[in-house]
Formats: sequence, structure tokens, C-alpha cells
Amino acid sequence: MGTFAKRILLFVATNLAVLLVLAVVMRLLGVDRMLAREGAGMNLGVLLVYAAVIGFTGSLISLATSKWMAKRFTGAHVITTPRDEREAWLLTTVQQLARRTGIGMPEVAIYASPEPNAFATGARRNKALVAVSTGLLQRMGPDEAEAVLGHEVAHVANGDMVTLTLLQGVVNTFVIFLSRVVGDIVDRTVFRSERGHGPGFWVTSLVAQMVLGIFATLIVLAYSRRRELRADHGSARLLGPAPMIAALERLRGARDVPVALPDSLRAFGIRGGPGAGFGRLFRSHPPLEERIARLEELAGRA
Repeated sequence: MGTFAKRILLFVATNLAVLLVLAVVMRLLGVDRMLAREGAGMNLGVLLVYAAVIGFTGSLISLATSKWMAKRFTGAHVITTPRDEREAWLLTTVQQLARRTGIGMPEVAIYASPEPNAFATGARRNKALVAVSTGLLQRMGPDEAEAVLGHEVAHVANGDMVTLTLLQGVVNTFVIFLSRVVGDIVDRTVFRSERGHGPGFWVTSLVAQMVLGIFATLIVLAYSRRRELRADHGSARLLGPAPMIAALERLRGARDVPVALPDSLRAFGIRGGPGAGFGRLFRSHPPLEERIARLEELAGRA
């Protein structure tokens, strides 16, 4: 199995594992027993509340701990007092961009990695984190690096981290809800269970949850690709399209450098992996060629 296929399976399996663990916890607490009416199907109102609790819990916990986890996983050094001209430039540039977009000053950090990349995360637009790799600062000139920072600040200003979390919670909710409705229908019509739920319900629910989970992942990734294009345009509005195009061209020239961000942060980085055809549906970023073409089109209209 190739690396790309393994990443797809890992991404889907991680989301399903979170949902399954929460479902088991709720079952142990006895919540599942509230969902079945003896001989009368499911209480859909209670089921929807149950599904929402499971669907949103993991996403909200991930959002609340996103800054702490990002610093821990990347070993990022948060700049409080600049140690050199490079750090002073980073702080000043992010401060200016934040002021222009109307957000609070984010924490600014550098993490050691040869990969040219940057990311923004955080539960609140006025308390975010913007981090860049040493590889990006080494490979890009000041204008290109500033465009990347503009891209990340645009993510924060657009509220992309919160929106992505809410979307993940919504699709998780419907995966849980619909998988149990399907399980209930199959259990009662095929396996003829009349009181409570039999094994058919749990097997069918699990299979339906896996299938629906893949479609839910596609929805979240489609939104992720859209928000990358919006952030590119946000940087272009702040600094002009040319620096952002040059930065993306620089990223295209660094395709030989593997993506080093942890899987949990890759959707938040500026750099995505290659993808074509059907595989493009499982990418969190549009192809660099498409992003560049969109910005060139924007520049042509200016």
C-alpha cells in the first residue's frame, strides 16, 4: 500500500476511532438504552442529542487544545522577546498584518524543519498562533515570506479553524445519527428484532458509520480546499497577488522536500501534498497549479 493510501486510511480511521470511543463511553453510561422504545423504534429526538454530543465533543476538545498540541508536536519556539533580526521581523510583520485585518495579535512562533511550511491555529481569532518553519524562512525572500504570513493571518481573520471544527462536528453528528437509523431499520426489517436492539443493529450501524464517515471526510476536505483558496486571496488583497504567486511557486519548487507537519496539523499548513484525479478528493489543499492560476486570474482583473 502506498503512502498516499495509508494517509487516507489513517485520516478516516482516526475520525472513526474518535466517534467509536465516544459511542462506547455513552453506551457504558447507559445513554444508548434511552434510544430504544420497546417495540416502537427509536426516539429520534434523543438520538439526535446523543449524536450531537458525540459528534461535537471530539472536535471541540481538539480545537480547545490546538495551540498547545501544535507547539508540542512541532517543538515551536514562541517569540516573546526577539533574539535576532529575523524574529524581530516576524513579530513586526505579523503585528502589521493583524492590525490591517482587525484581529488581535497572534502568538508568533518558529519551528525547526527543513520543509517550507507555515500554519495558523487556535480556538479564538484574537488568541491565535501563527508559526513558520525554519525551512520556509531559508527558502523564501522577505516578500514571499510576508505573503505566507498574510495567508495565515487571513485564515485567522476568516475564522477558519472554528468553522472547520463546527463543520466536522455537524458531519460527525449526522454520521452517528444516520448510521443508527439505518441500523434500526435493518434490525427490525431484516433481522425482525421486536424488543430492543439485536446484534444486527450494532453490526449494521458500524458498517454504515464507516461508509458515511468516508463521505463526511470528503465534505470536510472539500471545505478545507476552499478555505485555502480564500486565504490565498486574503493575502493577495493585503499585499497584492504577485508575492503570493511567488511564494506558491517557491513551494512548487520544493516538492522534493517531504511534508513534515504531523497529520493533525497538515490541513492547517500552507503546503499540501500532490493529488490528481480521484485522489484529489482526499486532499486538504488544492494543487499548487490551481492556486497559482486563481491568483493570476485575480491579478489579471486588477
